[in-house]
Amino acid sequence: MRFTPLGDRAVTITLGDTIDVVTHRRVRAVSAALDAHAPAGVVDQAPAFASVTVHYDPARVGGDPAKSPYDRLVTELDELLSHVHEHELPPPRLVEIPVCYGGELGPDLGDVARQHQLTPQDIIDLHTSAEYLVYMVGFMPGFAYMGGLPAQLATPRRGRPRTAVPAGTVGIGGSQTGVYPLESPGGWNLLGRTPLKIFDIAREPATLLATGDRARFVAISLRDYERWPGRA
Repeated sequence: MRFTPLGDRAVTITLGDTIDVVTHRRVRAVSAALDAHAPAGVVDQAPAFASVTVHYDPARVGGDPAKSPYDRLVTELDELLSHVHEHELPPPRLVEIPVCYGGELGPDLGDVARQHQLTPQDIIDLHTSAEYLVYMVGFMPGFAYMGGLPAQLATPRRGRPRTAVPAGTVGIGGSQTGVYPLESPGGWNLLGRTPLKIFDIAREPATLLATGDRARFVAISLRDYERWPGRA
């Protein structure tokens, strides 16, 4: 673990230098330990691909007042996290996400197929064949960056991003896949759309996917999409 200040109210705990399952499990273990036993003064945490950023209130941090709040907090974090082991993590959830592929809901499906010299159905079959790992949630509320995309589907982002991607749209960006939880600009290749609400402020929890979850995409027809109860 490496501790570095982020301004005067946050500390970043770096747990690796690559995006991989081992580093991801360390991130989850640290995040879980902070949820269970956060030192005094900690007000929030933000897990990422290979780090966890801890936000704190300097006035509430305990320890030796002769030291800075940052140094005091790092001492407590180092002691707390020295006993963390990733093998103690609970089993991940598996979330199924129905998707209507192609057409107006997935305008880039044909282009992605052409880039890989495959058919649109090949792309759908490959995308639905994998089980994905949610490495982190960021960019906007509820946007889950998922690894595990079949190598045949890795596709560079679009040269010209769209100014508005509808909520629920499923896309590919490089070697990752994800679902836009809210309408926003975006440069990923759009394959389809889910009727599920990926982010709902009235729901608890508001986000459908969390760091550490597993996800599978399931193809549905346009008829099923349009008739989906509570469609986003």
